[in-house]
Amino acid sequence: MSASTHRKTRDTRYHQFRHPRWWPTWFYLALMFCLAHLPLRVQWWLGKGIGEIAYRTMAKRRHITSTNIRACFPEKSPAQQRALVRQSYHANGIGIMEIGLAWFRKPERFRPITEVHGLEHYENALKAGNGILLLGGHYSTLDLGGSLISLVIDADVMQRDHNNPLVNAVMTRARERRYGTVLASKDLRGLFRCLKANRPVWYATDQDYGRKAAVFAPFFGIPAASITTTSRIAERTGCAVVPFSHFRRDGAPGYDIYFHPPLANFPSGDDEVDAGRVNAAIEQEIRRHPDQYLWMHRRFKTRPSPDDPDFYRKPDHGHNAEHH
Repeated sequence: MSASTHRKTRDTRYHQFRHPRWWPTWFYLALMFCLAHLPLRVQWWLGKGIGEIAYRTMAKRRHITSTNIRACFPEKSPAQQRALVRQSYHANGIGIMEIGLAWFRKPERFRPITEVHGLEHYENALKAGNGILLLGGHYSTLDLGGSLISLVIDADVMQRDHNNPLVNAVMTRARERRYGTVLASKDLRGLFRCLKANRPVWYATDQDYGRKAAVFAPFFGIPAASITTTSRIAERTGCAVVPFSHFRRDGAPGYDIYFHPPLANFPSGDDEVDAGRVNAAIEQEIRRHPDQYLWMHRRFKTRPSPDDPDFYRKPDHGHNAEHH
């Protein structure tokens, strides 16, 4: 990637983090760096261990995860649902380990174990000349998936900054090495600028951002608050909306990246229909590897009516059966 394609959007210089108060964070980052250089199978084993500890100790998040999975996979038996909850913690624990791979290892290292599917859909969409919204999701391979995608395409990305300024600086610098521009999550002006330049921009809409600028559209058959921004961006720019995903393989270490045809006749002019199509595209990808999704998020916390009961309210009787 040529230097001219990179655009720095924030101050990430390290000299501002020399004070001793930052030393614990530096130690944490140094540990991440060291762990990132262990064999991949060892990292997966450690990641599963991290996930198992989180599964056993984070009761509140375990309840949210269990509630989401019971609601989204009613066809599964209670035992299968409990197994998927635990597997999702293991997968997201591995994802924590993979952050170090994304930040501190070159993606070229993983080319032999990475396979890209449907790249022609991306290439054809780029020929239209109006830019691409890469419609992603919060899969457990989030950071590493982005690093691997840089092996085959030159893209920009929108990110939510980390609360720790030093961690944010390291994260942003790492992503600036992989992507063209690293935009703040609310930098719509920067997003429009990238699309106008016929750039692909990684964009995820699969979380609950509240009632503002949202409609309720089905996600796994459940009405979910879904932002309409995707339709507004496509309407204003004429960009293609290309669903894509990235997953680690079961068993032998390896990764798969999937690109799909752009959403046809999008936007349609009906925000609820458009939001439903976006949700359906993400749901389709989640079903490939349901354990590798971020089920710990309260995706259904905003209800269609403010008077609706809390989706995540715990039962009044017994204790958290999902742990057993």
